[in-house]
Amino acid sequence: MTRKLCLITGASAGIGTALAREFAAHGWDLALTARRKDRLNDLAEELKARCGVDSITISADLTKKTAPKAIMKAISDAGRQVDGLVNNAGYGLPGAYNSPSWKEHEQFLAVMLTAPLELCYLALPGMQERKFGRIINVASLAGLLPGSMGHTLYGADKSFLIKFSESLHLENLSRGVHVSALCPGFTYSEFHDVNDTRPMVSKMPNYMWQTAEDVAQSGYKAVERNQVVFVPGAFNKAISSLVKILPGPVGRAMMKAQSNKFRKQDT
Repeated sequence: MTRKLCLITGASAGIGTALAREFAAHGWDLALTARRKDRLNDLAEELKARCGVDSITISADLTKKTAPKAIMKAISDAGRQVDGLVNNAGYGLPGAYNSPSWKEHEQFLAVMLTAPLELCYLALPGMQERKFGRIINVASLAGLLPGSMGHTLYGADKSFLIKFSESLHLENLSRGVHVSALCPGFTYSEFHDVNDTRPMVSKMPNYMWQTAEDVAQSGYKAVERNQVVFVPGAFNKAISSLVKILPGPVGRAMMKAQSNKFRKQDT
């Protein structure tokens, strides 16, 4: 098999599906994983018909500690190797910090933090040995902004992923492995339906939004350029640049004033 294979988590919807289509359009085979196997199978058939690429579909629940190793084993058992990795699976946990149970926080961190780190850890040695690899950690504009009220761990997790990606990028500059943190802002997808903020964010003006397809296209180009942190969209770029020059207290005050427009405070 001469085609490269990219593993994409959270591939059943939104940015994950868009990234699968983007990689397929560039000739990559896919390993598609999410909990909804029916959606993965439908996507695999679509990509085969449209792009002529093959896909492995893997139903996996990333809240389970065994999931990352099980995913990698399924790919190995199929006779393939991971040449690209997109850590995309994710969601938001509404409410102030003590509103969700600790079990819910544990599951959130398993999906959003532990699983991406372990998948990188498992995939990286092979990429380094072959001197080729592509890793996209789907972070968020939230990881570049001051913390908000509500969804307490979301921005903190995304900030961690950005810093982690920066370190991984530096460690692999001479090894043929490109690492990028993709930091989209508001994106049309199921994300806000799942975390119960659709009525709030629907009031946001159109210029603040991007399509999942636009995010995926720019993310693919960024990792090919080996751009370590990429913020897609003119509005998002402006916000991230503004935050860099604002004094900390001013940025935090602005976030305090705006949090209730896009973060659910109580569950």
